[in-house]
Amino acid sequence: MTVARAIAVVLLALLALAPALPMGGYKQYAMHVLIQILIWSFIGGAWSLMGRFGLVSLGHGAFLGLGAYTTTLLWNFWGVSPWAGALVTIVLTIALALVIAYPCSRFQVVGHYFGLVTLAFGEVIRLLIIAERDWTGGSLGVSLKSAGGDSVVALQFADKQVFYYGSLVLWLAGLYIWHRLDRSMARSAMEAIGEDETAAASVGIHVSRFKMAITVLSAVLTAVGGVAYAQYISYVNPDTLAGIGVSLRIVFAVVLGGMYSLLGPTVGTALTIALGEYLRIAFGLRFIGMAETIYGLLLIVFIIFLPSGIYGSVRNALVRRRPHPAAERAVA
Repeated sequence: MTVARAIAVVLLALLALAPALPMGGYKQYAMHVLIQILIWSFIGGAWSLMGRFGLVSLGHGAFLGLGAYTTTLLWNFWGVSPWAGALVTIVLTIALALVIAYPCSRFQVVGHYFGLVTLAFGEVIRLLIIAERDWTGGSLGVSLKSAGGDSVVALQFADKQVFYYGSLVLWLAGLYIWHRLDRSMARSAMEAIGEDETAAASVGIHVSRFKMAITVLSAVLTAVGGVAYAQYISYVNPDTLAGIGVSLRIVFAVVLGGMYSLLGPTVGTALTIALGEYLRIAFGLRFIGMAETIYGLLLIVFIIFLPSGIYGSVRNALVRRRPHPAAERAVA
């Protein structure tokens, strides 16, 4: 067993046993933080599927909000189970992702222009949610209707351990999808498209098809993350689940950890959530907006000095220090 595999096994064992570890009176709070880290890491990994190939979306909050609001409203007004609501969400997300991806791909909207299009799209969804206040509660948001107790059908549980293991499975599924894409031929095609779309098309790569596919996959996974988060929090709000702020929060976490590595989004998400919790406890309401200010400053620093992120930079440094197999054989 390689060192990397051994570390992965130990990490998974620790995560699986986390609820059983002694935490004193802080167990519920620690579980709450861990669940948020796992769900937001899944969402960050979904965003990085696009970002690592140069498709920088600044409007993923729209898909996050779509997932959260669709399942919540279907349950609140018609009693539709979140399981069925998630399927409806996936269909709607695919349709909206294609509405964005196809014209951008057809007319070669790339780079910062693509980012601006997604930013505008996210803001349109947020304003639409606010405008339909009779359904969505407007800017005040809406709470998830209680099922009256623990319910598998309604995905509502009083015990945080259920949500913890559910979010752990979700996080592992996101890592698996990321890993499979990283080992597939689609990665080479998307890297070629990210470098030069014209050159990629000249060697037979169907540029539009690949760009739409990766956009749809990223959007659907983000919407699923929104469903999971809404079920856990039991409250949805347009500013925290569909606005520009949440879209930039996703981007910052991924850039901080490293969008080009498997665990980069997880490391970045863990650090941002830990930082946010510390600032909330240390300053409370005295310095509103402090977290966003620090996020912005750190984002500038990391883009300039650590473009591969914290985890990505550490991993690259270890790879460079590792002796090349050919050199080892020569020495031997």
